[in-house]
Amino acid sequence: MSESWGRAVVAELAFSAGDLARVRFAISPMWEVAPSFRLVTSTAVHPVHRPWVAQVRPRVLAAGLDRGWLAELVGPSDYVPDFLNPAPGEPAPTFATERGSILASPPDRIREDLDHLAGHQGRLGPLLSSLRAAPLDRLPRVLQEIETYWELALAPYWARIRSVLEADVFHRARSVAEHGAGHVLNGLHTSMSWDDSTLTLARRKRPMPRPLAGEGLLLVPSAFAGPGLRTRVRPPDPPQVAYPARGVGTLWEKRPVRGSRALAPVLGRSRTLLLTELETPASTTELARRTGLSAGGVSQSLIALRDAGLVSAHRAGRSVLYARTTVAEALLEAAAGE
Repeated sequence: MSESWGRAVVAELAFSAGDLARVRFAISPMWEVAPSFRLVTSTAVHPVHRPWVAQVRPRVLAAGLDRGWLAELVGPSDYVPDFLNPAPGEPAPTFATERGSILASPPDRIREDLDHLAGHQGRLGPLLSSLRAAPLDRLPRVLQEIETYWELALAPYWARIRSVLEADVFHRARSVAEHGAGHVLNGLHTSMSWDDSTLTLARRKRPMPRPLAGEGLLLVPSAFAGPGLRTRVRPPDPPQVAYPARGVGTLWEKRPVRGSRALAPVLGRSRTLLLTELETPASTTELARRTGLSAGGVSQSLIALRDAGLVSAHRAGRSVLYARTTVAEALLEAAAGE
């Protein structure tokens, strides 16, 4: 994402054998924050993410997030400050892990990134001006707002989003095993091409020479990055390339639940019914309205399902949203195969 505001260039990244050996994939919650927030606050209708936006936008607006730190950080330009996307140190860090990495950002790095953002936007807004003046004091407030957005907009859906991202990584890892890393790099995106020693990215806004880019390469599949590539070059971190994940087009399609009949004798009718209704995250009140169960009964069942690891709870303002976990998705899938 660290791109200048000049005209587009063709960037080339040279690879040694060591660099090629350091190519890896990672799933990053923070790489989803900025592009998804831009979708939520946009007036444009997105053909894929429209169902998600319709659910999330009222919560985000009610929380006033369209008037806060994120609204200034994720402005109309494509650039997002690099400190918001620390290089994942593991294949799938949690949001809390990445939050900790951001909190450890050096003040000078934050100021440098904000100056770069000002170059894109013409100026900094009042909140970001205060962040630039006092990074150590203001950064916890920024992260508190980002965490609020995460809980409202992404955490309740993360099991579904992550399953798409993991499937992409699995597919490409298998391709690496069958055809080699070069084959995967060459087929990752139409604006990216690979020869025996160089990765070429078209339409990038500044060069990417290896001595200034860092070692290796980190590839990050994204559900919200859009049709293009997004890059982050910030040594000594490896250069990062976020690309559209395979399968995003089906992310919000309704999935028929076929395992409910087999699960009902095990979990009970009410709990099984609630799991099937949690195709999209919902509050206790909404689930009671949908199912006809009493609010008290829904609450007791959700507590039991949460304790069993089948649902997760996420605070959304004054209410709590419940969502199916990956364990629940796997259980329903297994029951459907019986």
